[in-house]
Amino acid sequence: MTDSERDRETGPVAPAAAPEEDPRIEGEKHPIGRMIGIGLVASVIGVALTLWIDWFPTDASTGASDIDTLYDVLLIASVPIFVLVMAVALYSVYKFRARAGDMRDGAPIHGNTRLEIIWVTIPFIMVSALSIYGWIVLDDLEAKQPDQLVVNVTGEQFTWSFGYPGERVRANTLMLPKDRPVEFRIHTKDVIHSFWVPEFRLKSDAVPGLTTKVRLTPNRLGRYQVVCTELCGIGHSTMRQLVRVVEPPVFDEWLTRVRDRAGEAG
Repeated sequence: MTDSERDRETGPVAPAAAPEEDPRIEGEKHPIGRMIGIGLVASVIGVALTLWIDWFPTDASTGASDIDTLYDVLLIASVPIFVLVMAVALYSVYKFRARAGDMRDGAPIHGNTRLEIIWVTIPFIMVSALSIYGWIVLDDLEAKQPDQLVVNVTGEQFTWSFGYPGERVRANTLMLPKDRPVEFRIHTKDVIHSFWVPEFRLKSDAVPGLTTKVRLTPNRLGRYQVVCTELCGIGHSTMRQLVRVVEPPVFDEWLTRVRDRAGEAG
């Protein structure tokens, strides 16, 4: 039988049917653009809200404003990333969900090399730039200053004590002169604690066997509190101590009184 005779017997071949379109993506010509648009609007709202919130108390050290600015920059950078990722995820979960009774596999999706390069490169650049910026700010704030006051800070469950080695004074109240640089040398007698005065912004852990340091300059008179920000036991929430920032003459008078009382007791 010739080919022509065989074709006449079998008849014309019907054209291949067009592939059935998945109803879950029907009409979605540019879903990525829509998701990014939703994410951008949500990002603007999220950044505005985070910058509107007053996260910290009134600053009381010379470097606090630089730390506040760094914190705002971190929020401006991180909030849009979080919102964009969540917008894409939530939109996809809702828009491309399987309908009731639909047991088919989802539409095949292949990788996108260009997109993968973009979403790896942009976060890498952002994290590197923010790390460098943060290191520059911290290095500038903690640079050693002339005529700085050294204060030994000792944490133990559940209290703080303070020593002034240059003045041969120990106290349970942290007394500091206004506008004089201070270097805190932080120790612990037992578990890990974390030394923080919110108005000063900078903080550091007290680690067994190590001495950590924080340098800052108090510049606002007032009464504040040292708080422990590392869970250290059942009395953690009560581990607070008074901080007073006073004029230098008042500080000198306080040192004299404490020294005299210690001499009388000895």
